[in-house]
Amino acid sequence: MTRIQVRDLRLSYGQREVLHGVTFDLRSKEVLAIIGPAQSGKTSILRCLNRTVDFVPDARMTGAISVDGQLLNSRTDVEALRRKIGMVTPLPVGLPLSVYDNVAFSPRCAGVSNRAELDGIVEQCLRRAMLWEEVHDRLSLAGTKLSGGQQQRLALARALSHRPDVLYLDEFSIAIDPVTTMRIEEVLRKLRNEMSIILATSLTRQARRLADRTMFLLKGEIIELADNDVIFSPTPSDRRTYDYVNGKFG
Repeated sequence: MTRIQVRDLRLSYGQREVLHGVTFDLRSKEVLAIIGPAQSGKTSILRCLNRTVDFVPDARMTGAISVDGQLLNSRTDVEALRRKIGMVTPLPVGLPLSVYDNVAFSPRCAGVSNRAELDGIVEQCLRRAMLWEEVHDRLSLAGTKLSGGQQQRLALARALSHRPDVLYLDEFSIAIDPVTTMRIEEVLRKLRNEMSIILATSLTRQARRLADRTMFLLKGEIIELADNDVIFSPTPSDRRTYDYVNGKFG
């Protein structure tokens, strides 16, 4: 089953085109990694998929994006779309609320008001983000008071709180320590059985560890998209792929 279809996606910021006819599919319950050097367009793809690009005044997007067979256009209910999507950004972003309320925020917005149900959601999501044991006795603490690694796991718990079908992670480990990175990677290995995941990362080894398929993006173009055993083999279809994953540039 195909969860997301992207066809001939082009994105410009003002006069500068940053995505040049990108086409790919995201399958159900797969991890798709997007690798490439800085300014290759990884984050721009995610902004198009979750429609946060709408907030950029001079952005212009063309092409077609479908989620579960529904074509995204000007009539799309963007709020309903985002309820299907969880997002974790490069830097930990904690709401100015308690640990409990950070995780309960989305369920409350969706109409959940029963305290026992909220308690269950909060505990489940914090456990899934491997944070419960560290914060269960201080749920009233401001989320911004946690360490950086804990805040990033709190962001993951919040992203899971509305039970998304798709999870986007944009360089989630860029500002956290290796131990926290390993913990989140362990979570992702479990989540891959429940949802589709797009992992944008400049860490080729991370993509190799976690993804089923990997897209190599360079200057807004897909150079190669294939199963990991092809992308990370000695003979991918494009020499630039081999050079990048082996650290010869980037």
